Amino acid sequence: MNITRRRGTIALLTASLFGGPTMISQAEAKVVADSIVVSKSAHTLSLMSGKTVLKTYHVALGRGSAKAKQVAGDNRTPEGKYIVDEKKTSTSFHRALHLSYPNADDRARAANLGKSPGGDIEIHGLPTAFAWLGTMQHTLDWTAGCIALSNDEIDEVWKMVSVGTPVEIAP
Repeated sequence: MNITRRRGTIALLTASLFGGPTMISQAEAKVVADSIVVSKSAHTLSLMSGKTVLKTYHVALGRGSAKAKQVAGDNRTPEGKYIVDEKKTSTSFHRALHLSYPNADDRARAANLGKSPGGDIEIHGLPTAFAWLGTMQHTLDWTAGCIALSNDEIDEVWKMVSVGTPVEIAP
């Protein structure tokens, strides 16, 4: 091997080992959740990649009861399959992932009761005045049916979830 060829090989190896064009940048290696699973009984929200749990958070739920949401105003957290249909920055709760509640089952259940199923169910952070609570916020169910995280936690989830992500809320 001649000296010029050796220098080219060394340069290529050095570039690939120390940030050359063949390296994957941190932005490209960003971790993305492909689904969200909420367990109401465990009071947890898990970000998933396939069957692998990426991270689990403790959450506060609706103050109405542990039962599934039935109608508007019952302050319960729904149960079922939804999608993140909007990422909201203009909200009373720092940031929010709006869910596609009500689904067809929710509408049918409420119609059988002659009521509206309600709407505006979100995974959200805390109001500015209560941001100081941080992760302590999950010690009491306080929402009107939503799923609440601390502001730092919703910021983290926000980066890993996109519109269209499936959400399963289990009893």
